[in-house]
Amino acid sequence: MLEVIVNLYSKFNTAIIYSFLGEIDKAIEVANFQWLMFYPCLYLFTIWDAYKDAHVAEPPKLSFLPFVFSAYFVTVGLICSTKVKLFGILFGPVWLPMLFVIPGLVIGFLLRAILLRVMAANSS
Repeated sequence: MLEVIVNLYSKFNTAIIYSFLGEIDKAIEVANFQWLMFYPCLYLFTIWDAYKDAHVAEPPKLSFLPFVFSAYFVTVGLICSTKVKLFGILFGPVWLPMLFVIPGLVIGFLLRAILLRVMAANSS
């Protein structure tokens, strides 16, 4: 229900339509960024929760880290989406946050690997 409320008030679907049509300025204009800021954390928490519940036993240690860092980076991407251009292209509130998932996952997985090694070394 929360996703539906955030989706409606943020006008995210309309922004997606404009983004797919290449009308990034209209996507920026129509999006309600105050509501849209809830979306990355809500969405990535839901993905992590499904991932966690998909494991029969306990989920892997620190498996939440890639999702947390992705949510953070997507939020930063959303904040910067009206100004930041990559290769001279303004990607807007849909595409730029999606691109920011990549560094979020990379940093989350790297941090998880480092912490797991430190934890293993300390337990030995």
